[in-house]
Amino acid sequence: MTETNTTTPTPFEQHAGRGRFNASFFHVMGPYLERSLRDHKSRVFAGLPAEVVELGSGVGANLRYLQDGATLVAVEPNRAMHSRLRDAARRQGVRLDLRERTAESTGLADGSVDTVISSLVLCSVHDPDAALAEVRRILRPGGTFRFVEHVAAEESTPTRAAQRLFRRPWGWTFEGCSCERDLEGAVRAAGFAAVEVERYRLHTPFLPFNTQIAGTATA
Repeated sequence: MTETNTTTPTPFEQHAGRGRFNASFFHVMGPYLERSLRDHKSRVFAGLPAEVVELGSGVGANLRYLQDGATLVAVEPNRAMHSRLRDAARRQGVRLDLRERTAESTGLADGSVDTVISSLVLCSVHDPDAALAEVRRILRPGGTFRFVEHVAAEESTPTRAAQRLFRRPWGWTFEGCSCERDLEGAVRAAGFAAVEVERYRLHTPFLPFNTQIAGTATA
């Protein structure tokens, strides 16, 4: 896959304690989260091509949705995730092209990608609008961005109150994750040719996390 300016340093803060905690958390909690999200991911990630770019690949939760022998260009700035991601890719038989970059600056060339995916990532990027602009930049015309994300709940609801209450400790623990972003609005405003979004609610103990969207945006 062609690249541009791959030497740009990432602005991601490598925090040893939180980085290791998050890598362990998502490794341990992965099966539980997957059970909650499986139906939505299966729909949105159906029929992925042989080469996929993923924003925030983490420890490899979405490798199972790739076809056999696929290549994953994994944009993952958190080094603490890398060893588990490499191990998971080997187990799944996926060729891993791992890049220590951020979603706002992938280093990939204009119009060089058919498909970009993300799950539970746009909540924690520094600038979601810049990340979506980057997705549009690297997608070929007709290419797709497929996403599963958690979003702000409606105003005056218990979930919205919980999101406000836990905003700071949640964000600190999960490396900048915000439960209060209108990511559907951000995707719709990003200039894609077409956007399809399903809104739904999970029923988990993680109340701030339970309002979600899944969808596809076409360049």
